[in-house]
Amino acid sequence: MRIIALLPAAGSGKRVGGLVPKQFITCNKKELLAYTLEVFQRNKLVHEIAIAVHPDYTSKVVKIKKKYGIVKLTRIVSGGKERQDSVFAALASLEAAPDDLIVVHDAARPLLPQKTLTNAIKHAKIHGSALVAIKAKDTLLQVDNEAWQYPDRNHIFYVQTPQVFRYSELLSAYSLANKKNYAATDESMVMHYAGFPVSIVEGSLFNFKVTTKEDLAVFKELVQTR
Repeated sequence: MRIIALLPAAGSGKRVGGLVPKQFITCNKKELLAYTLEVFQRNKLVHEIAIAVHPDYTSKVVKIKKKYGIVKLTRIVSGGKERQDSVFAALASLEAAPDDLIVVHDAARPLLPQKTLTNAIKHAKIHGSALVAIKAKDTLLQVDNEAWQYPDRNHIFYVQTPQVFRYSELLSAYSLANKKNYAATDESMVMHYAGFPVSIVEGSLFNFKVTTKEDLAVFKELVQTR
């Protein structure tokens, strides 16, 4: 069984701002994407890394690979308009066995702890899947016009990545979603739609997604104080 990390990194990251997509913004002279790639490069369970990126930034990814010694990065494919398109394109390009595990992770989650990644992979080896998520701690409020509802936070999870699934099942689920024009925001939605079981594993608050300028400021602060 091989473990293949798949990083969709073709987004524009407009909410962060800047002249380049957020995954190429630098902190301490290192691209955000490089931090993410290094997490998988260092993990002993991961055999290979594939990435989907906008064609305009392929050469930049190649430079990052060489500069930081990301030797596990063996496949760079052109990403699509949506995240779902990028993941599907990368999946279709892989030379993987049916039971190989695909570890899909947002390129903009650069502080993924090694423990969280390892636990997710080990969990998926046993249960066939792993959805990294954290339980809600705050009071939740749902507002619909003037109607207020307070959902029970004991049943609410904040979904993160990585999300780990068997190659054959994930490819089948994406093929179905593509055929049915089903739009999803992550792999767990695609798998659930296709009827495959999804198993939850504990995430980490450090594993946040850099989406806004405030997120980027927090990331830079954490990197500089480590």
